[in-house]
Amino acid sequence: MSLPYSNSTSGRSAMDDIRKTIQAFGCSKFAPMEDFDAGKVIIQFEYRGRMVQVEASAKGYAAAWLRENPWNSRMRRSPKDHEAQALHKGQVAVWSILRDWIKGQLTAIETGILSFEAAFLGQILLPTGETVHQRIASQGLLPSPQEPNA
Repeated sequence: MSLPYSNSTSGRSAMDDIRKTIQAFGCSKFAPMEDFDAGKVIIQFEYRGRMVQVEASAKGYAAAWLRENPWNSRMRRSPKDHEAQALHKGQVAVWSILRDWIKGQLTAIETGILSFEAAFLGQILLPTGETVHQRIASQGLLPSPQEPNA
């Protein structure tokens, strides 16, 4: 099985789709951002006074793509160029991943499967500027996932 979104081409048009989706849902603010140094995409939006921040790592996606597509000496590009291609794929893919995830969460809310808080709890921004998930993680309130038994 190939890595999902590895053939994505939409990139920036996915950002426009996110904007349209959250606007149709009734969100009042929308701010997309790319952190080039950290290699991630950050989207903020507001719904009924609740600020939400969603992040996705292009570098994380690139690392997953490289695990599935390791460089070898038969390739017509250098290892560095291969890594650059992986990062480019990640930069395109994360927009599509966020578009689909946000659309899925908003659809679940609209159809009554989830409340807004249940769908976006970890991404709700606190007055301190951190998300609920970041606060929980920093305070060690969730146990670490256990390794599966082999």
